[in-house]
Amino acid sequence: MSGPSLPENTPLPVRPAPSGGLLSWIDRRLPVISAFRQEYVDFPMPRNLNALWNFGAILTVVLVLMLATGIFLAMNYTPTTGEAFMSIEMIERQLPGGWMLRAMHMTGASLFMAALYIHLFRGLYYGSYKQPREILWLTGLVLLLMAMVTAFAGYVLPWGQMSYWGADVAGKAVGAVPVIGPALEHIMEGSDQLGDIFLHRFFVLHFVMAFGIVAVVALHVMALHVSGPNNPTGQPVPARETVPFHPYYTTKDVTGLVLFALVFVALAFLWPDLLSEPENYRPANPMHTPADIEPEWYFLPFYGLLQSVPSKFGGLVAAGASIGVLFVVPWLDPSPIRSARSRPLCRAGMAGVVISFVLMGLVGRHHAEGAWMIVGRIAALCYFGYFLVLLPLCARREMRRER
Repeated sequence: MSGPSLPENTPLPVRPAPSGGLLSWIDRRLPVISAFRQEYVDFPMPRNLNALWNFGAILTVVLVLMLATGIFLAMNYTPTTGEAFMSIEMIERQLPGGWMLRAMHMTGASLFMAALYIHLFRGLYYGSYKQPREILWLTGLVLLLMAMVTAFAGYVLPWGQMSYWGADVAGKAVGAVPVIGPALEHIMEGSDQLGDIFLHRFFVLHFVMAFGIVAVVALHVMALHVSGPNNPTGQPVPARETVPFHPYYTTKDVTGLVLFALVFVALAFLWPDLLSEPENYRPANPMHTPADIEPEWYFLPFYGLLQSVPSKFGGLVAAGASIGVLFVVPWLDPSPIRSARSRPLCRAGMAGVVISFVLMGLVGRHHAEGAWMIVGRIAALCYFGYFLVLLPLCARREMRRER
């Protein structure tokens, strides 16, 4: 992009509010219009952001879509073990447009998690967790946890075979926690067996958590606007290298959303069963255990890690630690160099993290048997080794070099 250069650290000019009319009258008394213009129209953005920065806008749009479709689905859903499955069948077969609402909701869940993982990888690769963006990083991880809880609760609600047995596996994993495990399992299930109380609690949890995510998203965006966006170089960007958010990045985000919508439509309307488990189209039967019990694809890496550890509690700790370690990354990596573009060892390590994550998903798919057990343990060592060994060593080396 060409144009006259501004002196360094010169802020972009802010367009004034409308000088007359109703909008001006409102803005003088409640300056929401000028505030919106300042934060979402004239907000200065680095001009070198790549396509990975589109996923923030994609996640926002998919979240709105999930809320809209979820509200309409909830109006026709019955959270009891005797009627949950049939209410889903009624939505898909009798409610006008119900099949489309459910297809959009199911596809949105999978693509939301996919976009969230890419968004997280971008933050790790370009060092978006470093000072002064620690709060931005931590709120993003809270959103990840909330999205996972919401997705799992939503997976239980259809009360198909995989819904029931997935909940059963999760309950037993929680029950394996020493001392407090049985009490936690009882609180989760509400009785000695999975029934109406459990399903009703998870329906409420799914619904409430969805709106809780909206609140944390608002906090996440506020943190972004306070600390400012990162960029691929990881270096501070002078004012002359910035452009206003609109029209430059609104246009870029719309382009990314159109491409994302093509994938969404293809999965929702052409291949609706590609991301779903056929076994879950059968009603829950506590007397018949499926041959292969496995969660949705976005939980498979954690399921594989859970299975790769000999004890149930150890596997639960490892699965929890795989996310917990992300919360301390800003302090494990105090290096002044942010972007992995300038850190060859970290760049290779990030490739190893991605490969390990995929391998752990394959281990979960194959139930950590035989050679897959060994693959899962090696992948887990590589995953944790990057955060606990490679990052601190690289940071120490780079800090000595900077001195």
